[in-house]
Amino acid sequence: MNPDDPLLRILACPLDKGPLHLLPPAPGADREEGTGGRAAREASLYNPRLRRRYPIVDGIPQLLPSSGEQVPDEEHEELLTRMSPAPPSSAHRPGTPGTAS
Repeated sequence: MNPDDPLLRILACPLDKGPLHLLPPAPGADREEGTGGRAAREASLYNPRLRRRYPIVDGIPQLLPSSGEQVPDEEHEELLTRMSPAPPSSAHRPGTPGTAS
C-alpha cells in the first residue's frame, strides 16, 4: 500500500469510523528491538485520535477492532512524525485568493 492508494480515502477505523493514516515502516526497524517490534518493521494504518495502530499484512489492512494495538504515549509522538501527509482536501480554506467567502 502506498500513500497515493485510492483505498486510503475510504478506509476508516472500525472503532470511531474516522480516517486512518498510512505509517511507512520505520527506517532501520528491521534491526530495532524493543518497542514497536514487528509493527515497526511493516507498514500500518494509524488512528491518532484513539492512538491505535492496525497492521497491514501482505498488503491487506487488518481492520478488525481486535487487530488494532494501543500505542503508548511516548510512541504516539514518534508515529505522528512518521505519518504520511493527508490527501489534499477540496475544502475551501479561508483567505484563499480567487474564491468567494
